[in-house]
Amino acid sequence: MKKIMFVGAEVMPFAATGGLGDVLGSLPQALAAEGDTDVRVVLPLYAAVSEDWRRKMKQESVFYVSLAWREQYCGVFSLKKDGVTYYFLDNEYYFKRPNLYGFFDDGERYAYFCMAAMELMTRLDFFPDVLHAHDWQAALSVVYLNCIYRNRPGYENIRTVFTIHNIEYQGFYDFSILGDVFSLGENEHSLMEHDGCINLMKAAVECADRVTTVSPRYAQEIQWAEYAHGLEGCLCRNAYKLSGILNGIDYKYYNPKTDKVIAAPFGVRSLAGKTKNKLALQKETNLPEREEVPMLAIISRLASHKGLDIVAECIYDIVMNNDVQLVVLGKGEEKYEQFFRNLQACFPDKVRALITYDRDLSKRIYAATDIFIMPSKSEPCGLSQMIASRYGAIPVVRETGGLYDSIKPFWMEGKLMHGNGFTFANYSSWELKDRTEAALALYHDPDLYKKLVVKIMKTDFSWKVSAEKYLELYSTLV
Repeated sequence: MKKIMFVGAEVMPFAATGGLGDVLGSLPQALAAEGDTDVRVVLPLYAAVSEDWRRKMKQESVFYVSLAWREQYCGVFSLKKDGVTYYFLDNEYYFKRPNLYGFFDDGERYAYFCMAAMELMTRLDFFPDVLHAHDWQAALSVVYLNCIYRNRPGYENIRTVFTIHNIEYQGFYDFSILGDVFSLGENEHSLMEHDGCINLMKAAVECADRVTTVSPRYAQEIQWAEYAHGLEGCLCRNAYKLSGILNGIDYKYYNPKTDKVIAAPFGVRSLAGKTKNKLALQKETNLPEREEVPMLAIISRLASHKGLDIVAECIYDIVMNNDVQLVVLGKGEEKYEQFFRNLQACFPDKVRALITYDRDLSKRIYAATDIFIMPSKSEPCGLSQMIASRYGAIPVVRETGGLYDSIKPFWMEGKLMHGNGFTFANYSSWELKDRTEAALALYHDPDLYKKLVVKIMKTDFSWKVSAEKYLELYSTLV
């Protein structure tokens, strides 16, 4: 039986802010379901972890973690769920805070977390075959294993995988804290150094046996200066151990047949329920209740790299010149929040700008929407296009990262249908407008539109395929 230990800063449903939490909430369970794998996950015991979960935990160990001159308490609590064992590392000084991230001492907090994850193995007598660390917050677990723990009994045969979820966030720090905070010395200076700073992601890439990203296309893109945020040299040098495995989505959580937060259940054999969801959302948002009108949606962080700049250049024309409704859900840069508020003011019967983050509301929008717009400048994997497909909303995406890998262009070859969405290559508002209006034209061909909706709902974006690929990767190491 293979033993896999995940180390990550957030995990659904315990504490999460985004895609990393979704992955660490779903991938371990998918691996455990494949059988013959002992899967365990290490995460901080944040204040955000609810009392309901805490009541189900069992205390496993108490010890102190040495980090430079510090000796910090660590309590270990376990919880078993869906075949996976979760270890929560308790230290209120570091983790009893109102948010998961964004504090001046995040470097110290996650250095402690990574060192505690290393110590936990000895305390629980659990030494995994593979340590799988995720993003910069967990990068030091790979570094500490190689630089401090490798020659200790039990650690010598552990192999390592490091996954980059978003290369934009690398963990930059000044070298003045190399020893004082990170508990490393001059021997590790060259390993940790990149562009004159400590770079935690770079160090993990250098140390890991394998490096993965969250889609095959993104694994290529991050070797290019346009996408690598300065790490292209390091990643090209380590290209021999770099690969991409497309993320999946949780098919139990995202299931229009059983979803309790949407207005009506539906599936490929009962698409009438989707119309009921459209009417319910129109009523909820005070839009005119018209089942025949095509509904467009954007669910996104409102930021330029998500494609909102090219949306802003063309969406006025799309809304003005077509009989459509547009629902926008998200928060972000003030200029885009205000842009969509203004757009709603211009078209009060066509546009709703919902400037908030609401997970349940997002599912109701997916269930109601006919066409989902996702024109990202860069997108490591993207889950929204998969969720939209699962709920029968045809995606319009730019061909980048995981969007390129998951959505292929629709076209007809006689009666044979190809693709599962509408795509465009150049980062261009004109191309976005053209593909959106092509999707609208398809909407007005009811038989063909329904056929494509059924096809995209049948597209397999579950974690099963991804889990099998990760197991193949682990097998090459163990």
